[in-house]
Amino acid sequence: MSMMGELKFFLGLQIVQSEEGIKIHQKKYTKELLQKFKIADAKPMKTPMHPSTTLGLDEESPYVDSTMYQGMVGSLLYLTMSRPDIMFNVYICARFQVRPKEVHLQAVKRILRYLKGTPNLGFNFYRSQNFSLLGYCDADYVRDKWERNYFPTTS
Repeated sequence: MSMMGELKFFLGLQIVQSEEGIKIHQKKYTKELLQKFKIADAKPMKTPMHPSTTLGLDEESPYVDSTMYQGMVGSLLYLTMSRPDIMFNVYICARFQVRPKEVHLQAVKRILRYLKGTPNLGFNFYRSQNFSLLGYCDADYVRDKWERNYFPTTS
């Protein structure tokens, strides 16, 4: 890699190397995504999904164009490579790609509005002698009416 110079882009990921460490993000892709789906001028949101939101089949909501919805969700799935903060919410929206409704489209648009306010987020790997990777998970399957049925309970 030394003949090619310092690595700055790799498979759509932007890589910033410094004395402190390495930062991996997709700021450029995020901004292009917001312009593509006409969210660049929208008001940013503080969270990708409201905590009390539960997406379901919603019989009363009208259908939306599935091709557009699938494009939005697919673009967000690519972005989850460097943005684990939106991974769960995008996964929830991806469940409804076959017959998306207006309520599902609004949830995807909220994720995009969240990205508008947080385009710089990504992974930071700081230079250290003792490297340890920590991860946290808040898996609350009881409140998820779709997944909780797949985990058998014991009596």
